[in-house]
Amino acid sequence: NKKEMKKLYLDDVRCPKTEGWDVVRTYVDFVDWITKNGLPDEVSFDHDLAEIHYDPKTWTESFKYEEKTGYDAAKWMCNYCWTNGIPLPEFNCHSANPVGRENILVILNSYKERLND
Repeated sequence: NKKEMKKLYLDDVRCPKTEGWDVVRTYVDFVDWITKNGLPDEVSFDHDLAEIHYDPKTWTESFKYEEKTGYDAAKWMCNYCWTNGIPLPEFNCHSANPVGRENILVILNSYKERLND
């Protein structure tokens, strides 16, 4: 009896292209889901979790974030893993924001490397 993979997809608007994902739309929903269900086997992050207007040339937003981003969720997940002494799940980032995407992958990969030292 193979254990079903738990997969969590964080995105304010998009849906996953494949089946089997639980979708959460906000940082708060992300934290709630993991707090209730435990760590999933895989997480896919979006960075921008609010209607934010960008200058498409520079990818800078025109005002301060009110909403927490996928980066905040990734940071929270690292702390959760650290506190509970558990390894990070598989992760990827499907964000269209290249800067945000890079920031998410950097924090997750550096956390993973620190654990393996």
